[in-house]
Amino acid sequence: MRGIYSNKTIIRHKVFTEIARMAFEGGDFKRIENLPYEIVPGEIGKNYDNIFLERAIVGERLRATIGLPIRKMSEHAPLSEGIDASAIDEKYYDPPLINIIKFACHACPEKRILITNGCQGCIEHPCIEVCPKQAIHMENGRSVIDQEKCIKCGKCVSACPYNAIIKQERPCAAACGMNAIKSDEYGRADIDYDQCVSCGMCLVSCPFSAIVDKSQIFQTVLALKSDTPIYAAIAPSFVKQFGDKVSPAQVRAALKAVGFEDMVEVAIGADLCAVQEANDFLEEVPEHQKWMGTSCCPAWSVMAKKTYPEHAGYISMSLTPMVLTGRMIKKQHPDCKVVFIGPCAAKKLEASRRSVRSDIDFVLTFEEMAGVFDAKGIDFDKLEVEESLQTSSSLGKGFAASGGVAAAVVNAIHCIDPEMEVKTVKAEGLSECKKMLAMAKAGRYDGYLLEGMACPGGCMGGAGVLADVRKATMALEQEKKQSDFEKPSHSDYLKYLDLITKEDLYENEN
Repeated sequence: MRGIYSNKTIIRHKVFTEIARMAFEGGDFKRIENLPYEIVPGEIGKNYDNIFLERAIVGERLRATIGLPIRKMSEHAPLSEGIDASAIDEKYYDPPLINIIKFACHACPEKRILITNGCQGCIEHPCIEVCPKQAIHMENGRSVIDQEKCIKCGKCVSACPYNAIIKQERPCAAACGMNAIKSDEYGRADIDYDQCVSCGMCLVSCPFSAIVDKSQIFQTVLALKSDTPIYAAIAPSFVKQFGDKVSPAQVRAALKAVGFEDMVEVAIGADLCAVQEANDFLEEVPEHQKWMGTSCCPAWSVMAKKTYPEHAGYISMSLTPMVLTGRMIKKQHPDCKVVFIGPCAAKKLEASRRSVRSDIDFVLTFEEMAGVFDAKGIDFDKLEVEESLQTSSSLGKGFAASGGVAAAVVNAIHCIDPEMEVKTVKAEGLSECKKMLAMAKAGRYDGYLLEGMACPGGCMGGAGVLADVRKATMALEQEKKQSDFEKPSHSDYLKYLDLITKEDLYENEN
C-alpha cells in the first residue's frame, strides 16, 4: 500500500537495490544466485514459516527485476538462467509486464460474505429479512450464512445495524477495474491478459507481494555506465517521492550523481500535450465526434479502446507527455538515450511499443529509482545542489493530479478561443472510468472533454509511487506555485511542435 513503509516495501526495495548494485559493480552476473541469501539471511524466515519458500519468492522477484520470466514451482533451473541475454542495455523485458508468482499467492477467496463476532443476535434480524435466497438463518442466537445459497449480493451487509457482516474480496481483484483477475485450478490468482491494461493496481493491492512487474533497472544502470549520454525525463509527480525533505533540486543533483547528464521535466511535454489536445478538441468536437477523451494515461486509453472499440477514435491521438518530452530531448541531443522516471507501470508497456521505442529507451518507477539511488550510496544531504528547474507551466505540473489534465487543456482552449464554453468530466480508477464512458456512450457527455485516470488520485496514486498520495498531492500544489508561468501556451518549448510533423504527433499503438 502506497505511503506505508511495510515489510512488502522493504523486500521490494532490497530487491531493486541489489539488482542495481550488481549492475553497477559488473563482473560475473551469476552471483545473483547468492542474493536471496543476502536479502533473507539466517535460518528462520521472517515473513513465511518456510525460509526456503521465502528465498524462492525473492529469487523470482530478482528475475522479474532483471526483466526475466517468472517460473513455475515445478521448473528447475538456476536463477541466473537467461541473464546473459538480458545483460545488455538494449534489452526490453519479455511480456507479460505484470506477473503473479504463483507460489507466493495466498489463494484468497474470490468473494464471500462473512458474519463476524460482532453479530448481536437481534430479534429483528434484518439480514434474514432482506436475503433474496433465504441463505441466512439463526443458530444458537447468531446469524449463519449458507454459503452454497449465498449469491454475494451484499444486501445483508447493508442491512446489519451492527456492521457485523462483511463482504470480503480478493484484494487484487477488487483493485482491478478491468475484471482481469481470475482463479487458476488451485484457487490462486490468475491474470486474463486479454483484459489487463497493466495499470498495476493489483500489484500495489496484493498484501503478499505475489504480483510483480518486470523492470529495466538492470539495463538502465548498464546504460549509465556506457559512454552514451543518458537523460532523465522525470514525471511531475516526483515531488516528495524520495523523502519528505528531499527537494526537486536535490533529486536533480542525485540523478547527475548516479550518471545522468541532466534531468528534464516531463511537465514540459505536458504543456505541449495540453496545446495539442486543445487543437484536437477544437477541430473534432462536436463537428466530427461527440466528445473527446484525454490521451496521457496509457492504461485509461487502452481500456477505453478495448471496452468501446467503436469510440476508439474519440480518445485524443496526441502523444503523451512522456513521449513528447523524450522526442524533444532527442531533437536536442540526437545521440542520447532517455529514461522516463515516473509513477506508472503502464508507461513501461507504452514505451515498449514500436512507435515509441525510439523516443523512450527505459522506464523506471520512483520506487525502482529509489533502489538505484541506494545502490549508488546517494546521500541527498551531501549533494551539491543547483538551482531548481522551473521550465514548465504550473498547469503542466498539474497533469500529475486528478483533474489537472482537463484543467490544462481547457486553459489552452481558452487561449485560442476565450469565449468557448468547455464542459469537462473526470474519473479516477478504471471502474469509474468505465462508468464515465458508459455515460458518454449514452449521450450524457456530448460536447465534453473526458479526463480518464487509471489510478485513484491520478498519477500521484500510481503503482510506482512511494509517498502518501494525499501528502504528495498537497506538495505538488506548493511546487506548482514555484513555476515562472501558469499557462501551457506560454511555454518556450512550443517551438518543438513545429519540428515534429503532423504524422509524428499521432500514435500508432501496434
